[in-house]
Amino acid sequence: MAKRKTHKGLIAVLTVLLIAILGVLGYLVYTAATNDINGVKQETKEYTLIIGSQNYEEVVGADLADNGIVLSDVLWTNWMANHYPDFEYVRGEYTLTADMSYEAIAEKLQDPDISHEVVKVVIPEGFNCMDIAARLEENGICSAQDFLAACETTEGYDYNFIKEIPDNALVPYKLEGFLFPATYDFAMNSDAHKIADIMLGAFADRRTEAMDQFCEAHDMTLYELITLASVVQEEALTNESAQNIASVFMNRLNSGMQLQSDVTIFYARALRDTAGISQEAYDAYNTYECKALPAGPITNSGEAVIDAVLHYPETNYIFFFSDLQQEFHFAETYQEFEQLKEQYPWKE
Repeated sequence: MAKRKTHKGLIAVLTVLLIAILGVLGYLVYTAATNDINGVKQETKEYTLIIGSQNYEEVVGADLADNGIVLSDVLWTNWMANHYPDFEYVRGEYTLTADMSYEAIAEKLQDPDISHEVVKVVIPEGFNCMDIAARLEENGICSAQDFLAACETTEGYDYNFIKEIPDNALVPYKLEGFLFPATYDFAMNSDAHKIADIMLGAFADRRTEAMDQFCEAHDMTLYELITLASVVQEEALTNESAQNIASVFMNRLNSGMQLQSDVTIFYARALRDTAGISQEAYDAYNTYECKALPAGPITNSGEAVIDAVLHYPETNYIFFFSDLQQEFHFAETYQEFEQLKEQYPWKE
């Protein structure tokens, strides 16, 4: 009988001890959770949280927990659900520390140190690299200097047409001509290389079999086609005029004549001002000096102008000009050209 009493007593002691241990553990967990929520007795560990387009509540919580800012992603997620059920995370970068209260973290997550807010940016047809760089900087997407640096090289861009861009030392911006003009949703404070890559991807999506067929039929490279289209883009005012202008330039190229297009000189001047190009490079863009096409594209053409080049009409036009009313006139001979200029005033 004594042994039974001893056994029952041991069970009772163990039960009390287990309850006490569970109580202590519960208290410790509660205290740790409370301290974490209030930012009390926490480390001063720092972490930069980046919230992008794919982040949502559970991902943010896991990120904070994995990097020691909160004790548990479950604790953070439940706290946010109870206190801010309709909370919307703002894209950006946030410097957080482990001794911040959950309330302080929630407030901070509405005011990023570096915003990645999405901005709608319009890149019009006929914008060159320098124009695009300025537009991006104006909208807080990236600095103009960083974007131009991203355009100086083809390294790091994985598109088939990139391999077709020649490594010409006379061309300061290798990506010119392939940055597709469109309306983009860009995140502020983005990496310039990533922005250029997105624009190149838009061109890749629009590269057609018709382009390759045109190049094959006219013994051109894609780079030469895009270069020709860029000159047409800068000369033309309408899609209709673009077709005839393309016809003039194709006739000149086929007959071994110079293009003699003023817009290529304007671009060369812009390069001299911004990129400090040499006289040799300047002359390589000046179509009154170089034999045929300029060294590279002078702007970024839209689909309509590229299509106008691909389907240029068969004409005998060699000359053209626009009058003071911005109407284009085309001529087959120099004599006809001069007569048209007398008939239609083209300068004041």
